[in-house]
Amino acid sequence: MEFNANEILKSTMVLFAVIDIVGSIPILMDIKSKAGNIHPGRATIVALGIMLAFLFIGEGIIGFLGVDINSFAVAGSFVLFFMALEMILGVELFKQDPSSMKAATIVPVAFPIIAGAGSMTSILSLRAEFDQLNIMIAVLINMAMVFIVLKFLGRLERLLGEGGIAVLRKVFGIILLAIAVKLFTSNVKGLIN
Repeated sequence: MEFNANEILKSTMVLFAVIDIVGSIPILMDIKSKAGNIHPGRATIVALGIMLAFLFIGEGIIGFLGVDINSFAVAGSFVLFFMALEMILGVELFKQDPSSMKAATIVPVAFPIIAGAGSMTSILSLRAEFDQLNIMIAVLINMAMVFIVLKFLGRLERLLGEGGIAVLRKVFGIILLAIAVKLFTSNVKGLIN
């Protein structure tokens, strides 16, 4: 394990774009109004646990299933690509189940909004390029940001306004799209060889 500030920064940006906690403010506000309350600490700890577990044993799980990391990264690039299209075009490709609002802090806030398929795919894709320690630090940084957003949800929504949230969502969508293309091109070579 080797500490690398550049890898931490890149991993943090990838995860920030995928988790899209700022872009999720409207969704989180809707969940909060339906569920009554979201517990920031509990949601953050559960999401952190899921993401760290996937960081450490996710590769073992996919290896057990007979899938190599390059194949998973290429598949993950498709998921990230469609998530980016959602953000840029304002369409909903991944559907949320409205019947799960009673335990909203855990489902759907901690999983799948924060620690969902996109973030787990990103973690494994990042494992193909970066050191595990640097990804873990990036996860911790992102979870700190998630906690702050959840804690000050109402204030952030008023501060950014609908237009500000929409702009951030589009910007991070474009960044995520570029990341998806890079993940695809850098990992598909490993499949061909």
